[in-house]
Amino acid sequence: MPNPKVLITGASGLIGGLVLENLSGKYDFSGLNRRKVEGIPHTQADISSLDEILPAFKGIDTVLHLSAYLADVNDWENTNKVNIKGTYNVFEAARRNNVSRVVFASSGSTMLGYELDYPYGHIARGEHEKIPHDWNLVDYKDPVRPDSLYGVSKIFGEALGRYFSDYHGISVINIRLGAVLDTDKPKLVRHYPGYLSQSDCLQVVDLCLSAPASIKFETFDAISDNKLKWRDTSHATTMLGWNPVGKSEQFEL
Repeated sequence: MPNPKVLITGASGLIGGLVLENLSGKYDFSGLNRRKVEGIPHTQADISSLDEILPAFKGIDTVLHLSAYLADVNDWENTNKVNIKGTYNVFEAARRNNVSRVVFASSGSTMLGYELDYPYGHIARGEHEKIPHDWNLVDYKDPVRPDSLYGVSKIFGEALGRYFSDYHGISVINIRLGAVLDTDKPKLVRHYPGYLSQSDCLQVVDLCLSAPASIKFETFDAISDNKLKWRDTSHATTMLGWNPVGKSEQFEL
């Protein structure tokens, strides 16, 4: 049986590179990117142009949508162009080409507004003397609380996926990714609660790409098994069998 054909948007980024390096034996990857990606079939196009990106979706089974603008989390013009219009174009191109699933790289930024409340802000700032022994975990059923226009754009993408799932029959899985870093360890104090190791990230992406067709729409929080985590990842464990093993506390700044 041939491997599933998976189109990666933003394939030249950190997560795209990790996926290509580690999962190419399981999936038949192609790329959609503004820059050329070596080693795979590739469409070089601007994601904000539906006409330009449409050919990349022909014959594709699943889209892994990683492309996003993150250089300035409150730059509306670029956020709107890439994360809003571009994400719509990805879903619409998938619909027109009968793609069966879109795995959308969402973000913990959809929930980081909870850091305005106790004790989550103290946890994020590493104010250990003010942190209680335990706290209520925030999960996918709690109201979204973005911390930036970038977070708002990711909420838009999740809601757009709900629409395309309900009305166009595309299986949509949102992954609220934690902090995946090029060093594979925290760089800032605030990374400790939301750190997502590269191996844990690869595991959850793989599980979402290969999840049963019976999953029509789901949202999963993905951070490693950090001592200071305050987002609940058990939904991914229950639904997918995800087993995160990374721990941010093993690293010192």
